[in-house]
Formats: sequence, C-alpha cells, structure tokens
Amino acid sequence: VEQTKHKLKTGQAGKFYKDIAIYLDDLEPLAISTIVLKVVFDRVFSTQRGANLITPTLVAIGSALESECKFRWYKKEYPGLMHYISEKYFHNSCGTRQKEVIASQKFGQRDIRWTPWSIKAKTSLGRWALTLVMDTTQWFTISKRKTHRKRYDYRVVPTDLFNEKRAELIKSAELFSGIPWPMLVVPDDWGYDEEGNIIYGGYLTNTMMKGHDLTRKGNPTIIHGETPINFLNKLQAVKYCVNQHVLYTAEEMRLKGRIIGKFIPISPSTKLPRPVDADTNEKSNLAWRRAMAEAHNADRINFKRSVRTRTQLEAANKFKDDVFYLCWSFDYRGRAYPIPAFLTPQDTDFGKAILRFADEASVTDEAEFWLSFQVATTYGLDKETLEDRHLWVSKNTELITKVATDPVRYLSSWEEVDEPWQFMAACHEYYHCCIAKDKLTTGLMVAVDATCSGLQILAGLAADKSTAELVNVVPSNKPSDAYKAVAEQAKEFLPTYMHHWMTRSVCKRTVMTIPYNATKDSSRKYIRESLLEEGIDPTKDELTQIVNAVYNSMDSIVPGPMQVMRWIKKHVGQYIRNGATAVEWVTPSGFIVNQRRDDIETMRMELQLLGRTSIRLPTGNTTPSPNKHKSSTAPNYIHSFDASILHRSFNQFNEPFTVIHDSVLCRAGDMGTLNRLVRETYANIFSEEDWLSKFAKTINASEPPPIVGTLNPKDVSNSTYFFC
Repeated sequence: VEQTKHKLKTGQAGKFYKDIAIYLDDLEPLAISTIVLKVVFDRVFSTQRGANLITPTLVAIGSALESECKFRWYKKEYPGLMHYISEKYFHNSCGTRQKEVIASQKFGQRDIRWTPWSIKAKTSLGRWALTLVMDTTQWFTISKRKTHRKRYDYRVVPTDLFNEKRAELIKSAELFSGIPWPMLVVPDDWGYDEEGNIIYGGYLTNTMMKGHDLTRKGNPTIIHGETPINFLNKLQAVKYCVNQHVLYTAEEMRLKGRIIGKFIPISPSTKLPRPVDADTNEKSNLAWRRAMAEAHNADRINFKRSVRTRTQLEAANKFKDDVFYLCWSFDYRGRAYPIPAFLTPQDTDFGKAILRFADEASVTDEAEFWLSFQVATTYGLDKETLEDRHLWVSKNTELITKVATDPVRYLSSWEEVDEPWQFMAACHEYYHCCIAKDKLTTGLMVAVDATCSGLQILAGLAADKSTAELVNVVPSNKPSDAYKAVAEQAKEFLPTYMHHWMTRSVCKRTVMTIPYNATKDSSRKYIRESLLEEGIDPTKDELTQIVNAVYNSMDSIVPGPMQVMRWIKKHVGQYIRNGATAVEWVTPSGFIVNQRRDDIETMRMELQLLGRTSIRLPTGNTTPSPNKHKSSTAPNYIHSFDASILHRSFNQFNEPFTVIHDSVLCRAGDMGTLNRLVRETYANIFSEEDWLSKFAKTINASEPPPIVGTLNPKDVSNSTYFFC
C-alpha cells in the first residue's frame, strides 16, 4: 500500500490507479491494510453462501474503505454532532453496519449527506486491494469453478500455503495451548536440579511441554530461594471441591435469568409484538422498530456480559462430583496466581463462593467464631469490631436461617448485600454447623484481608508509627479507617460547601492506589465516579481541587509512605539513566525480582468503525525506560513484600489454605493460627533488616532513604485487625 501511494505521488502508478487515486488520500496505509485484511478474512471464512464470490468481495472491500472515509468526514466536518450520536446511540454490541446505518439516518435527518462512491469505484478499489493481499501474503487465490455449461463462478479461497500454516497453528495450539482445567491428581512440584535448571511443575505434561513458566514475564535463569518454591508446592497440594449448595442455587438463578452481583446469566429482554396498525400508522411502526432494536441491542450486550458466568457454571458442573487441585505459578514480583482460569479463589464473588476445601475440619468453638465472622463480613460489616460482627450474627439467626434453607425464595434477603454469593454460602455453613448443628465438619473458605496493604508495607519500610496506626499495624480496640481519615483531613484544603462531599467511599480507591503510583488522572476518574454515584456532579475546577486536597491530605497524615515513594522514584530513575538495564532485588522470602521496563517501538492507529489498534514492533533495539521504571518500582517493591509475607507465613502452616494477593483463606478452625502467623511474619520481616537501606545500595542511591523510625514492628503481634 505504501508503495502504491508513493507511485501515485511521483506519477509512476500507471493508468489503472488513476480512478482510485482520489479515494486513497484520506486513509493512511496502516488503516487501509487493516480494513482490507479484515474484510477478506470475513468474506473468505464466512458461513454465508456466496460470501466469498469475487464481485461481492471486491465491493465489500470498497464499501468498508468508503465507510471509514465517511465516518472521518462526519467527525471532521461535524465533530459535535458525531460525538452526540456516538455517545447516545453507539455501544459495545453495536456492529459496524449498525453504526453506519444509525449515523447516516441521524445526519440525513439534518440534511447532511455524504456523496456516495460509485459501484465502479468500489470495485476498482477492491480489485486493487485484493491483489495486494494475494501478492504479499500468498494466502489467498481466485478459484474458477464451472457451474453451468457456459457459466463459471469465481471465488476467493485460501491457498495451500495458508491451509498448511493454519494446520500448523492448530496442531501447536492443541499441544501447547490446551484449556488449563483444574487437575484430578496432585500437580508436579516446582524446583531446581543440581545444575540450577528449573524443574517444571504444575501440569504433568509441563515437564516436557514447558508451556507454563515458574515466573510469568520473569527471567528464567534466576534461581529463587527455597521458601517461595515450598510455598507454591504447598499451595498446589490443597484439595478443593465444588460447593453443591451454591451450584444448585446458581442453576436456579440461571433458569430464572436473575442477575446477582457479577453473576450474569443470559436473560432475554422483552420483545413487544408488532402493533396491529403498524402497516397504516408510521409513527406506531417506527416506535415499535426502535423498541425492538433496543431489545436486540440489550440481548447482545447481555450475551457478552454473561460469558464469565456461563463458563463458571460449565466448569463447576464439569467438576461437581470431583476432588481437584489447582496449578500455580508466580508473577515476576513473587505473587502467586492460579494457572486455570476457572474454579479458582481469584475470581468474582460467585467464583469464590462456588469453591470449598475438600479436606474438612471439626467444628470447634473457634470455628464457630470465624464462621460467624465470615457471615457478618460478607454481609458488609467489614469495618465493625469483631464483637459487633459476632453480635450482629447472634441477633440475625432468623435471616441466616431463611437464606440458608431457601435462598431462592428469600432471594431479596441476600441479593443486595456486600458479597451476596459468599454471604449465602456462609449462611448455609453457619446454619448447619452452628444453628441446626447437623453438620460436624466445615470446609468453607474463610477470608481475612490486609487493611490497605500498600500502606501497611510502607509503614513497615519507613518505620512510621502514625501510618501504622491508620492501617491496623498497631493494636487498637476497633478497626482503623485510613480512607475515612484521609477524607476528614482533606476537608481542611477545601471550601466549606464541599465538606459533605468528602466521604470514605469518595477517597477509597485513590488512597488504595496512591501507594501503587496511581496518577492524578486516574485519581480524578475514581473520585468523579464516586461523586456521581452519590448524586454530585463536580465541575472541572472543583474536581481538580478535590484531587489536590486528597493528595495534600495523604502528605499530612501518611508522610512516611509518601516520602518513601518519592525517594524510590527519584533514585531508580537516576539508576537507569546511569546505565542500568534492569532493577533487581531479593525479597525477605528469598524470591528474586528482576524488573525490566523497556521502551518498545509502537505504531498506533485509530479507525472510526473498527476502533483503536496498537501494533508493537520489536526491532531488537529496546531501550530501558527511566520513566517506566520510576512509575513501576514502588508498587512492584510493595507487591514483592506482601508476597514475601505470605511465602514465609505459610511455610509454618500445614493446613489447607489459599491466597488472593494480600488476602488469605483457610478453614474456620484454623484461622486463629494463621492470623497469628501472618502478624508474627510481618513483625519478623521488618525487625530483622533495614530493607530500604539495603535497596539503596542495590540502586546506588545518592541519598539515604527517609526512615521515620517511630514504629516497633513487634507491636503488630497484638493487633487484632491487622488482617481482618
């Protein structure tokens, strides 16, 4: 395409190109190539009869190029109207043809009309473009077939070269890219041989295929310490089963088409019958057609949204009678992720609720306490004291009994709670273990989470007691609320009329993500979304004031963490600019993080009908990016520490467990032990080493790290709400 456009500019293209030259001016080669390839593949492999006939294919190519030009013209000449139409009428399920029809109608109603290209022009463009595709790829050709004594049809078909390539790709996919289901036998252990080579674990075929790496996006030559490897192998040995009660309830909700949280089954929208006067009443007919269009659009959107739920149910039904295991691997920071996509704890509320530990434990007094905790926490009382949560459960046994014994009938009692499916599962377990007492063992997964783990880690690194108090690192009578504290402090930087806007929910996502180097742009988005949910639509200037106030508030009440982040950003940037190609550090568990953040040449194209496309071009000449390292290092350093806390904690824990980043899950009777181990591990890690000073030497920092020095990490041992 580029060569053709160059010849047209220099007058060397020849007579054939004269008729199409004017149509190529408004489209860049990358856009033309993308559109043409899409149309060719769509037509050649369409299931519609005759779709790959030569003439319809040529016209389709020309029409697709015209559509892109038409939309660019709309946007250039009438940007306001085009934006209005896009926002009001286009949505995720809107196809390119539907978008074109809608835009043409709306512009036509305002007497704005595009001058259509002739069939001859579109055919000429299609012939030129198809010829280029066939010549450059060698993947398509024209097949001539006799259909009548004197008639032939001509079709665009794949060549033998393409079919060979396709067969090769499919064979490779079958061998190396199978669906990673849970396993019915214990996965192989990960490890290293005597020469330091990785012993591939997980799936039994992984030793030979090497399709799943120990460390995703990591350096495969690095040898990690024993502690993280033992942690991963322990995690793989845990037995799971499907929660039959949750699955039964889910199937009932699927049949009813009920959406509950992120459980989204297929639920067809209402289709109105055609009005009896549709043939004579144009207004009535138009209203019905619009209603039908919206109904079909809603169905398409629902079908896309229901994919996750449909696959979750398929997996649950596939394994509903089995005990199974999960294969796990690390990301390059040491966090553990399950390799299967379904039936894992790292899923939606429904996805978590569908799982149980297969090895159950006796229902002790401690188990009853933590089952009560799980009921109240999933209901939405996660900010209350443990005593208040337990009291709420004791006062609501009637509600719990209804939800446990007939969740379908009493759906309204649980569908709007904080985590509906986990709440329903917890009610069922609590009822049978603690109310009816007809069940003597429990396998429910009970979860406790870190309190704003980014700030907990930064408080330990900076030895900052004031921050530690805000995030439950030190003992307190009730859970501290850092989000609420930031919201209150932010009021000092805002005019009085904005004070009631500042709630914990408005500040929560920003406070959570600032330790991970969230930008002010993303904070604007989070804060605006939260305000809109509360019925407040701030102006641009007001939003800027609020964002700045939240950042100023963070500087005021968590100065240690903010200084640490700025220090890391500054000195990592210098380290890369001075010639380093990567940043590497050893975590407290012995996991080695190797962070590479390079600039890669990228071509970006935005099509009006097909959306935005980015093409990464690996030239082999990648350059370490100081800016990417500056934005990545602080969050990755924090993530590597929360991963290390789990690695070391579970090295001493020998009961079934699982993890979700900075959340730990185990059986109710084991939670007291696990909670103590996590606190002790945090205390030991931040007492045994000055980790920031060690990191300063690693990156040759020119200044010492900002250590506040007011925190005794051992205080966390008595903190009830550290993980809660």
